Parts: sequence; structure tokens; C-alpha cells
Amino acid sequence: MMSKVIAVILGGGQGTRLHPLTATRSKPAVPIAGKYRLVDIPISNCFNSGIDRIFVLTQFNSASLNKHIKNTYHFNVFSNGFVDILAAEQTPNNSGWYQGTADAVRQCLHHIAPFEFEYVLILSGDQLYQMDFNDMIEKHAALKADISVATIPVTAKDASSFGIMKTDENFNITSFTEKPKTGLEDWTSEVGEDMKAQGRIFQASMGIYIFNKDIIFDTLTNDPHTDFGKEIIPEAINKKKVVAYQYDGYWTDIGTIPSFFEANIGLTDDIPQFNLFDKKSIFSRARMLPPSKIMGTTLEKTVISDGCIIDASRIERSVIGIRTRIGKGSTIECTYIMGSDYYQTLDQLEEARQSGTPIMGVGERCFINNAILDKNCRIGNDVRINGGPHLEDGDYEKYTVRDGIVVIKKSAVIPNGTVI
Repeated sequence: MMSKVIAVILGGGQGTRLHPLTATRSKPAVPIAGKYRLVDIPISNCFNSGIDRIFVLTQFNSASLNKHIKNTYHFNVFSNGFVDILAAEQTPNNSGWYQGTADAVRQCLHHIAPFEFEYVLILSGDQLYQMDFNDMIEKHAALKADISVATIPVTAKDASSFGIMKTDENFNITSFTEKPKTGLEDWTSEVGEDMKAQGRIFQASMGIYIFNKDIIFDTLTNDPHTDFGKEIIPEAINKKKVVAYQYDGYWTDIGTIPSFFEANIGLTDDIPQFNLFDKKSIFSRARMLPPSKIMGTTLEKTVISDGCIIDASRIERSVIGIRTRIGKGSTIECTYIMGSDYYQTLDQLEEARQSGTPIMGVGERCFINNAILDKNCRIGNDVRINGGPHLEDGDYEKYTVRDGIVVIKKSAVIPNGTVI
């Protein structure tokens, strides 16, 4: 079955709600869990489902994403598998950029057409979940569907943030509403007992679709609409056989700073909802880094990546990214440190100490709480960063505050003694 599938991963828009993490990179290229990129999640889900023909559609700030994919996903010469980038391009037939999710796939149909396949699996590049697509594709084929939409049960509170589907007893989607604010009592669906107990009785679209080959070519060729969720799917309900595939596992859309922060800090739970220690691997770039070195540090519910040098006093409920340095006497709480792209040499470290310039990483005697430190930050000695609801939202030269979370911008230098 999987040999009949081609996957298309959408690179996303400008990602303004994730600013400043998306100031110089696209959403799928944002580092997550200390050593991965967001795009590694849908690609790994495909590999673990036996799907190895994957296109990634990119447009905004795509350089780092393109580089990551080029350096990460290699197949041997005897394999038909690939992870190829389809960058937005102007052609004689189209002088515009991607105008939405459906328009992005439409503009790339001529690249997909030469391959042999029966189904197109459309995924988002900025979601966190572990899903076996085999079951969804098999049910799509068994139900003789034209289009399948993956849905997840949500509560009434969350329903207003999603497209909500209503289905009949045969899983056919009979109606759709986009981000309903009122009248939710008419949009409940049949869900499992566990979901009912949690009040998750509304079927929300996950932005994961399966199209039959002829259907996607016919739809996108003859329908001028530009977005799957808001236009293509709602209209198809009345014309095609559109079915729902209910997924009950963990899934979150990494669309805002709070959701991104919570997803990462959640990895430190005793039994995290997103399980990094599952038998199904998450694939990423192999960096061949040394093991991490920790000296006199009390660690509590902390995830530490490769190549770190940690001399901190205490680290609690935090995710520490690759090549991170943390100095003596520092305390890190509820923080995601993305790490560094390279090590400073011993000569560079000595020069920085003599000049009083912060080295890459976190200095000595610092206190950092409720924060995200982007790549290659330099936090000086005696710096205090204490995020929380007492801070007003704002965007400043070296950091941004969103919902009480302090985001230190990429490569920012925070001088000794700074208090935020």
C-alpha cells in the first residue's frame, strides 16, 4: 500500500505568531526537543509508516530548512526513496508565489505528475505528533473515499480555534464549520469513552489529508480556491466522498510561542505525551557530537542533548540543546535552551574572558526561568531572566516577551548583570 503513496509536506507561511523564532527561518526549520527540527516530525512519521517518497514545499525563509533537508536525508543508489524540496518558483504560467496550502500543491502538480502513485498524503510541517499513516490509508481505501481528513477530538474551549467536522455513522463528513464561536451544541460527534470523559466531543481537522490521484488533479485544476481547510475541503463535502479518520493520540499545532514552549517543556514530564523514547525513531541530522559533560549540577526533570558542557548549580524542568555551555552557580528553570551551531575554540574563549565579552551559552551565577534561548545566544555572568505573567508582551532589540515567556533572539548578546 505504501508504494502507492506520495507525501507532500507544506512548509508553512511566514510564521508571524512564532516570531522571533521565525525571523530568519521557516516554521518547519525551528529547532525542537534540543536536537531536531520541526520538519523531522512529519518526515519521521512517513518513514515509520513505510512512505519514502516525500516532497517538502518551501517558500518563506527557506535557506536553513533547505540546508537541513539536504544534509540529513540521503538514500542509497538502489532506493527509489527521496526527500525533495520544491521551492516556490515563478514560471511562464504563474508569476505569483504560493497563495495558500492548496495553491502550493497546485503549483507543484507538474513535479508530482510523472511518478506512479494512487494517493497523495498532505501534511503540515509544523505539527508535533506520532502517527502511523498505514491505518489511515487502509481505511481510506476500504471506505472507497475520494478524500480523507484526519481529525482529533477537542473540547468546547479548543473548538473555536479549529475547523470542526460533523460525521455520520459511516465516517462520512456531512458538514464543516471554520472556528465556530457559538452554536457548538450542534457540532458534537461520536467519540470514544476516554474522549467523552475528557469533554473532547468535537472533531477538529488536523490539517492532514489523503487525496486520490485523480481527485487532487481534478480538484486543483478546476477549483481556483487557494486553501484546503477553509475552501477546498468544505466544498468537496457536497461533491465527493469525504471521510474522517479519527486520531486519539497526542497532537499539537506549533503555531504560537506558548504552544511551542509547552510542547518542549512537556518533554520533561515523567511520561511525556510526545514520547521521544518510543521504538519508532525520530530521524534528524547525525552530528557526531561528543557526549555531554556535567559537573556538580543538580538535575530534575531535564532533557540534555549531545555535546553539552554543564557546570550549573541546578537545572529543573528544562530542555538543553546541543553544544550548550552553562557556567558555575547558574540556575535554569522551566527553560528551553536551543544550543549552538558550533563550539568556540579555546583561544576564542580566552579572548572573550580577557575582554569581558560573554561566551556562547549561559555564563556564571545566572538565573533563567520561563524562557526560550534561541541558537547561539551569549548570556553574560550574573544575568537574571525571570519570565512570567508580571511581564507585558513586547518586542525589543534582543528579546521578545509573549504571554510571560521571554524569548532571547538568535545570536543575541546579553551583557553581564542584565535583568529582564
